[in-house]
Amino acid sequence: MRSRGPDRMLLLFTGLLLLYGLLVLYSAGQTDTPTNAAGAWTRQLVWVGAASVAGFLAFQTSPRILEWIAPGIYAGALLLLLITLVIGTGAGSAAGTKSWIEVGGMRIGQPAEFAKLATVLFLARYLSTLREPPDSLRGLIPACIIAGVPMLLVLKQPDLGSAIVFTGILFAMLFWAGVRPGLLLLLASPAISLLLAANTALWAGWMLLLFILLVIWRVYVSEGVLIYLVNSAMGVVALVVWNKLKPYQQKRITAFINPDLDPGGASYQALQSKVAHGSGGMLGTGYTEGPQKRMGFLPEQHTDFIFPIVGEELGFVGILVALGLFLGFFLTLLRIARRATDPFGGLVVFGVLGLLFTHMWENVGMTVNLMPITGIPLPFFSYGGSFMISTGLALGLVLRVAWESRLAGYAD
Repeated sequence: MRSRGPDRMLLLFTGLLLLYGLLVLYSAGQTDTPTNAAGAWTRQLVWVGAASVAGFLAFQTSPRILEWIAPGIYAGALLLLLITLVIGTGAGSAAGTKSWIEVGGMRIGQPAEFAKLATVLFLARYLSTLREPPDSLRGLIPACIIAGVPMLLVLKQPDLGSAIVFTGILFAMLFWAGVRPGLLLLLASPAISLLLAANTALWAGWMLLLFILLVIWRVYVSEGVLIYLVNSAMGVVALVVWNKLKPYQQKRITAFINPDLDPGGASYQALQSKVAHGSGGMLGTGYTEGPQKRMGFLPEQHTDFIFPIVGEELGFVGILVALGLFLGFFLTLLRIARRATDPFGGLVVFGVLGLLFTHMWENVGMTVNLMPITGIPLPFFSYGGSFMISTGLALGLVLRVAWESRLAGYAD
């Protein structure tokens, strides 16, 4: 008998991740010194409730209506980002940014979190109208503009972590729309050149490889020349970009490259995170008993750096369980995207997958020094209202797409 209710596997993995996250968040507040994590898990329950209501309302909304109003949702998100740049405030470790909208001394949300979902919807609408996937860089320009405008507004706050998420959304949805991986690599090539510009040998090797790829893939001459010139210019642009970064952003990057350079300052978070992970061993120090956490050495342990608590208290086994649940969750999203009854629905689901996967990759990566510290929440684990509610909205949309696909003939 075919199930007509919400997707059970998605609800299962979502529930398990939320439960795991709440348990770790409770542990984050069990410290020997006063921290902001105290009682965070009870406040998180309120946000989980609000996210559930938001998800239910999203589930009740037809994808056809969402497809129709997607441009308006996107325009509203951009307006909120512009307002944030004017009246926005910071919070926590990002007190110097303009990321939050505050009314009467009370922070009411981070528009960037909702702009991510709005970008997914508008990109899905645009890409679903194309008869064929773009086969040239010129054809990718509209999609890049859709994702690039909110990304630049978020960078202006500045919020590098969220800006990277917009890039993840763009590449995920272009891939699902059928754009060739080689073309996506060429689109990403300037960013690769920018990252490698600090090492002359690596940059020269990349430029040689890029030239070979342009010849093999027979790119249009005009586009090939432009790509190579832009990549060549990244060596100069890298210095300009570096000088444009805020001092704390420069310190975060230098701390990522050489964590021992400033152990008491910029590298403190990364080093304490590594110590916490390393001290856990195979089975951990015991639930709620992590010494780094209990003594308050682990910074932002209920938000950006909650994952090291898993490594410290539950060990490598706990990390494997968490990553295994995320893997099952993402595979479920992939299955729902594949079974979607129309291109718009499939693109929305895969865009949500790209959004949440980028969050997970950034957060876990920065806690093990595989990514620079950017300040990004871990889905289902980190304390926070805006991201939890936007995640609830996103999963409500995914559940609706899954429900409609089963009504059309797919069984569980």
